[in-house]
Amino acid sequence: MIHEKSAPALLALQDGTVVQGKSIGHIGTTGGELCFNTSMIGYQEIFTDPSYHGQLMMMTYPHIGNYGVTARDDESRKPMVAGVIVRAFSHEFSNINADGNLGDYLKYHKVVGISGIDTRMLVRHIREKGVMNAVISSEITDADELVKRARDWPTMAGLELASKVTRKEAQTIPAEPSLYRVAVLDYGVKHNILNNFTQRGCTLRVFPAGTDFSEIEAWDPDGFFFSNGPGDPNPMDYSLDTVNRARETGKPMFGICLGHQLMALSEGIGVHKMFVGHRGANHPVKNLETGKVEITTQNHGFSVDPGKLDTTKAGISHMNLNDGTIEGLEFKHFNGFSVQYHPEASPGPHDSTYLFDRFVERVRDFKSKPAGG
Repeated sequence: MIHEKSAPALLALQDGTVVQGKSIGHIGTTGGELCFNTSMIGYQEIFTDPSYHGQLMMMTYPHIGNYGVTARDDESRKPMVAGVIVRAFSHEFSNINADGNLGDYLKYHKVVGISGIDTRMLVRHIREKGVMNAVISSEITDADELVKRARDWPTMAGLELASKVTRKEAQTIPAEPSLYRVAVLDYGVKHNILNNFTQRGCTLRVFPAGTDFSEIEAWDPDGFFFSNGPGDPNPMDYSLDTVNRARETGKPMFGICLGHQLMALSEGIGVHKMFVGHRGANHPVKNLETGKVEITTQNHGFSVDPGKLDTTKAGISHMNLNDGTIEGLEFKHFNGFSVQYHPEASPGPHDSTYLFDRFVERVRDFKSKPAGG
């Protein structure tokens, strides 16, 4: 397989750091918050995760592209990352199930990328200095201009992005057999989250992020799910109203990632921007109820502020063993629980899929209660 010679490219960080590499994907200029993911596999699932909208994704594992791409690995309708940064990029792939190579996939979707970068050096840099914005360009050669663009790029704090990735209209996804009805608020929901529900007999009605609650309630769901998604939850007043209205029904509620943060905010529990986020498939989380440690998939740059946790309103159910951050909440004033990490994986381990079973059990129990009981 022969490919044209890669054009030179630059990566510029807002603190003035500039590194040179080779272009991959689309020729152009892009920017966003520079973050890194420590997963060894699953690059396609990562690139198509809507929670990464507006971010430049740097993969710490050195070899990217070596098993190509396949449509069934997409977690959304297209890549959601703003750009891609890798150490060693492979146009050739060895995978009998692949539909094609990653380079052509990125070009088709107009994703700008850069390879030949010392990603380990940059990861250490971000861990020491904190997360920051950056710009990739394979068309602009003026490093000072790119640094200026990185400094001018909007910061993630205060940025509402869920409305950018949510679906345009509600969609029903049937289950066979159909045992329960779950309303899904789509802030950037991943395909495998939906799969985990339908596999457990839940027919889903997936609603756009800004749907009026009266439309959701009219479908008469048995429970509510608040999905993952990109950006800062603090400006999402429209979603807090939805959470509050769902609470009033008394029906079971479950939140993952951004949904977890919104459920916390609905109880006045603060959410803050992290110095460096958690992104990878090997984060140890302790279930404080069972004492067991789960290896989890994570992708978040915001987290519940432990200094603002009101234990009369919610108790900590899961805790990150790397840094002690809050990974799960059990709410005391309404029928809900939430986790910061991703039990559906894709990519990653399946240690935490029991959380879907727990939610379905709550839905079953609530539905079986006599009226007024």
